Amino acid sequence: MAQFELIMPKMGESIAEATITRWLKNEGDSIKLDEPVVEIATDKVDSEVPSTNEGILIRKLWNEGDVVPVGSPIAIIGSDASATASAPAPAAAPQPKREQPDETVIHAAKLAQQPLASAPVSSDGEAGRFYSPLVLNIARTEGISMSELEQIQGTGKENRVTKGDILKYIENGRQSQSAAASPSLAQVKPADTAKAPEARPQASKVSLMPGDEIMEMDRMRRIIADHMVMSKSTSPHVTSFVEADVTNLVMWREKIKGKFEKKEGEKITFTPIFVEAVVKAIKDFPMINISLDGNNIIKRKNINIGMAAALPSGNLIVPVIKNADTKNLLGLVKDVNDLARRARENKLQPDEIQGGTYTITNVGTFGNVMGTPIINQPQVAILAVGAIRKRPAVLETEHGDVIAIRHMMFLSHSYDHRVVDGALGGAFVRKVADYLEQWDVNREV
Repeated sequence: MAQFELIMPKMGESIAEATITRWLKNEGDSIKLDEPVVEIATDKVDSEVPSTNEGILIRKLWNEGDVVPVGSPIAIIGSDASATASAPAPAAAPQPKREQPDETVIHAAKLAQQPLASAPVSSDGEAGRFYSPLVLNIARTEGISMSELEQIQGTGKENRVTKGDILKYIENGRQSQSAAASPSLAQVKPADTAKAPEARPQASKVSLMPGDEIMEMDRMRRIIADHMVMSKSTSPHVTSFVEADVTNLVMWREKIKGKFEKKEGEKITFTPIFVEAVVKAIKDFPMINISLDGNNIIKRKNINIGMAAALPSGNLIVPVIKNADTKNLLGLVKDVNDLARRARENKLQPDEIQGGTYTITNVGTFGNVMGTPIINQPQVAILAVGAIRKRPAVLETEHGDVIAIRHMMFLSHSYDHRVVDGALGGAFVRKVADYLEQWDVNREV
């Protein structure tokens, strides 16, 4: 009987592997075309792999918790129920035409069967170097710090560290391999290199008290925790605050929101308006739209705005509006609503949470007036928008100063002081506030 391999799909240019989180079908179960067979996880996104053929699930090639390289077979599907009784070994199954994985992927597939502790960490090193979840998992298990990991020579694409590289590094005694680092790392002193594993901060011991409940972090919360700690240890954070009078903006939205929803079938929130103001300010101050790679500053051509969204589980995810500078306000409204809805439904694709160049987080959603957000690495800045509140404010008029009730809000701008000084960071957030304050109450959408 005809047999087919279900392949781990490609989920983005920088994603090399994914973790099997749950099998939705058992061996012997019937499967329809495009019916989900297995749930997988990559970084923060969980997704399902649908069957490319109708038939019977003959064999699972991986267990739950295994890390599988992209392009590798994950299951054998037979075209007939009788295939379950007479199925040959998976190696003899006819292989459909597909892209041949490179040597790195093949090598990883052979070694990935080894059980590894599940401890996801950030996929970006301090110098912006990408590390796959499998490599980071091994590093965590072996107690290899990020600074030590940065010194390992990579043989993969764009000098990435493969599983074979890190295993070879461990087998060669770690420090002897570290001493043979590439010339770009030759400035690292031997004494500093030897101390690298000890540089990891150790959490203080927590004593339990009667009635305490112990809850293990879920996978996403562990990733968020590691990413936040890495960001604070990478970038010296500075936060500037600006207060904005957004009365005209609030009045305009109240005036048009009913007509807008009836015409476009979409609700207009403040988020796409904030995105538009940030995009305009980035065009005025393009050195906010950068990343730092060692001593090199990467000035981004595209303006891709991440919007932090809270999930029903309490975790956080940051879908990205790609090329936000090419969209009008209506396009931003549609993108914001679509990404926010699919984030809540856990239907985002891996590519949709990657490639951001600047991030906005709306702390006003929770009634907060301001915050000190943590930079989403490898970006260099992030904006928190606070709750809009009615407050008495002093207005200057041609007849003198008066006190009036106005809609006011705070903008909090955190930035990486290695590359963004106070003058630039402060001027940028002031410009965002200017665009919001100068809103045209007669504007058409």
